[in-house]
Amino acid sequence: MKRVFRWGLGGLVGVLALGAAAIAWLDAADAPPSAHPRPVATDAATIDRGRYLAQAGNCAACHTRRGEPPYAGGEALHTPFGTVYGGNLTPHARTGLGAWSTDDFWRALHHGRSRDGRMLTPAFPYPHFTQVTREDSDALFAFLRSVPAVDRASTPNALAFPYNTQLALKVWRALYFRPGTFAVQPAQSAEWNRGAYLVNGLGHCAACHGTRNAMGATIDDRSFDGSTIPGQGWYAPALTLATEGSVSAWSVADVVGLLRDGVAPGTGATVVGPMAEVVARSTQHLSVADVQAMAVFLRDLPQRPPAEAPRARPADTRTLDRGAKVYADQCATCHGERGEGQSGVFPALAGNRAVTMADPVNVVRVVLHGGYGPSTAGRPRPHGMPPFGHVLDDADIAAVTTHIRTAWGNAGTPVNQVQVVQILAVQP
Repeated sequence: MKRVFRWGLGGLVGVLALGAAAIAWLDAADAPPSAHPRPVATDAATIDRGRYLAQAGNCAACHTRRGEPPYAGGEALHTPFGTVYGGNLTPHARTGLGAWSTDDFWRALHHGRSRDGRMLTPAFPYPHFTQVTREDSDALFAFLRSVPAVDRASTPNALAFPYNTQLALKVWRALYFRPGTFAVQPAQSAEWNRGAYLVNGLGHCAACHGTRNAMGATIDDRSFDGSTIPGQGWYAPALTLATEGSVSAWSVADVVGLLRDGVAPGTGATVVGPMAEVVARSTQHLSVADVQAMAVFLRDLPQRPPAEAPRARPADTRTLDRGAKVYADQCATCHGERGEGQSGVFPALAGNRAVTMADPVNVVRVVLHGGYGPSTAGRPRPHGMPPFGHVLDDADIAAVTTHIRTAWGNAGTPVNQVQVVQILAVQP
């Protein structure tokens, strides 16, 4: 999936008042690479391990443009501060990683610095990759050095001032980044710790599911509390809320099913949108043991009570009637007259928390653009929902989403035309 990160420097002048001491400390922590780096591994076992780790990190999502050579870069990552382009990770000597050493690559993952010492933008998720072990970094680099070299110069980032400056990055890092390592929790099982390593490190799940502050940094104690993904216009649900994306009440088998096949058989939940891409390109390729470890960790995330539901004006009778008619004409054949769905084929809408979340953006997007699950080994031909954005006008979409969010006992808030227009304005 396109990973999109919000990072910023609101009130840059005030931030600079923190002084040179913190910046000097950070620079000292980012020691330059060794003059005698480890050699690049060339054995098949290490390269295969690196290939596996690249899938665990979904590296291709940001470093491969559709229809172009793998890992050659150029994919656009849209942020509120401009556009960042994935770099060329192939071993081309001039435009890729061909001149890099194992230490250079480790420095990028662990410290967020390029080979020349330049600070990388947090669109490259080094705040998460800093937890990756040196052994895994070396294996990942060995794999990238084995792919075909592609001569493709990196596309310059298009960031607004001051976000395009190294000074801005230096201050942001002084505030919000410290190189770290994964800390094993001795009170937890080896399986739990493996899941924590994958989720928090290469998997960088909090990059989408974490709540961020006004300056774009993930809030430490809200790493899985949900966030809108800018540039894509989807909401990554909170994994700490039973009303959103929590799996704490699910069985391990259901979480494994969702991550490997895109559907949790015991719950009827399916993935669409950016998460469908994550399953298609990353988690379905992981071993059962690793996905099960991730499930064990995710089920154990601390849960928080749901926020008080906002008071919203009830939808007027005309909107409800219009929504019911659109639903009967366009939706009931698959989803049932009372939103009951068809088990194992079309998801139920009645009692579906993905439908009733406080933010309606995901359900509106599915109505507009369709909903497609990933094709996986366990579910090679999943049923998909066609788009209706070319069939229904804004008022129809607002009405039908209001209907499914409020009918059959669902307690979602109404959707109005202004919200639909705002969602349409952000193209995924």
